[in-house]
Order: sequence, then structure tokens, then C-alpha cells
Amino acid sequence: MAQAIGETVFDILYLSFALIAGLTMLIKGNSAIVKKAGLMAALLGAGDSFHLVPRSYALWTKGLEANAAALGIGKFITSITMTIFYLILYYIWRDRYKVTGRKNLTLTMWILSILRIALCLLPQNQWLSCHPPLLYGILRNISFAAMGILVIVRFAQESKKACDRIFRFMPLAVGLSFGFYLPVVLFSGTAPAVGMLMIPKTLAYVWIVCMALQLYRHPQY
Repeated sequence: MAQAIGETVFDILYLSFALIAGLTMLIKGNSAIVKKAGLMAALLGAGDSFHLVPRSYALWTKGLEANAAALGIGKFITSITMTIFYLILYYIWRDRYKVTGRKNLTLTMWILSILRIALCLLPQNQWLSCHPPLLYGILRNISFAAMGILVIVRFAQESKKACDRIFRFMPLAVGLSFGFYLPVVLFSGTAPAVGMLMIPKTLAYVWIVCMALQLYRHPQY
């Protein structure tokens, strides 16, 4: 019961923040970069709701295994939306630092995104199973991790060069999100307690949205 209460309260606060912040920027934003940030945050909240709402329901009812199909569908949708999340973040990087050209980098991000989504669509992932195969969990996250590394490196380079007050910690936030997420992919099947790392991983995403929100609140920066 304590887990159900704690996770449900946390999820409501997180999803509400992401959706409200995202829709505010998307609707009221006066620049293309703010609207991209709004779309990114709203997509984060909407996508994660497909996983977190069924999870809360499962905790309050018959448990996670009894709701494996709903949870699997939610994880599948979240996997797709998070891929698009990082693709939008890449374009925010381009807008923020007025990056032109670099067609090979853009092509690489798109190829990694398409590869990730294609791997997620494979039936071998067994999304509806209580115990999906670890191999495909690893395979579909290789391209995802590569996207994250590219985003981390590019933000680290440009934010330092520009002395960017808003995004100076973006590389750290993205790095932490992957640092907390990858052990869950690798070990949650054999050590369920590792799943608790999803909480600090989610907080890293909150941090990313908070930084993006500064583009709306302080456009002069």
C-alpha cells in the first residue's frame, strides 16, 4: 500500500508538471525554440502517462504481473515518445546555438531514431509478456544511448562555448537520465529493486524540462 501511495502521488505530480509546462510553452511561446521545448515536455508527459497510469492502476489492484499487457503497451509507447523527445532536444540545440549545416550529424540522429523505433516494433520484444527478453531490451537501447551521447557531447561543447546560463547543466541532466535508466534495462529482471532508479531518472527529466522552461520565462537569456 505504501508503494502504491508513494508512486501514485509522485507520478501525478510529475505528469502534471510535464504536461502543464509543455502545453504552456507550446501555446503561449513566442518563438520557435520555446514551442519546440513545449512540444518536447508535453510529449514527455503524454508518453510517460501510457506507462505510469497503468502502473499505478496495477499497484492498486491485482499487481504488476496481472497487468503485464497494459504495462507492456505503455512501455512500448513510452519507448517511441522518448526517442522523439531526444530528437526534438537535438533541434532545440540547433536553434539555441544557431547551428547551421552539419547534415551528417542530423542524418545520424534521424537514422538512430528510425532504427530505435524499428527495433521497438519487432514482435521479438514481447511487450505483452511478464518477462520480455533481455536481448531485445539491450538491442533497442543501443541506438537510444547513442542518441543520448550525441546530445550530451553537443550540448557540452556549445553551452560551454556560449557560457549558456540556461543549458549549462543540460549534459549532466541527460547523462544522469541515461545513467539511471540503463541499469534498469540490464538488471531489473533479476534484481527488481534496481527499478527504483526510475525515480531519479524521472527527476532528471524534470530537470531537463525546468531548464527548457527557462527559455519561456527568461527569453532574454
